[in-house]
Amino acid sequence: FAKIASGQIPVQAVYEDEFVIAFPDITPVAPTHILVIPTVAIRDVSYISQLTAAEAAGFLRGIANTATACGLVAGGFRTVMNTGIEGGQTVPYLHAHILGGRQLSWPPG
Repeated sequence: FAKIASGQIPVQAVYEDEFVIAFPDITPVAPTHILVIPTVAIRDVSYISQLTAAEAAGFLRGIANTATACGLVAGGFRTVMNTGIEGGQTVPYLHAHILGGRQLSWPPG
């Protein structure tokens, strides 16, 4: 993800600003499954205090702006941030999954 955030690996961005880049997940689990990564690398949400207030807020705004850009706000969507091995995190870089486009069930795990 660091290479994506730095532009070394191109992706088809669905939303991008100075704080985030958002792109389709390569193994989607919903009709819309987008990953949102911050442009500043941190391991996971438990390290969020390493970001400046502007970077942390920009990450959250980026999630909201991505959902809006993908047309998910009216019907609803789910935001997931996996943390650590037991939490299902497979890439050690903070990222949010935006899932939508269908009725999502609960519990998710």
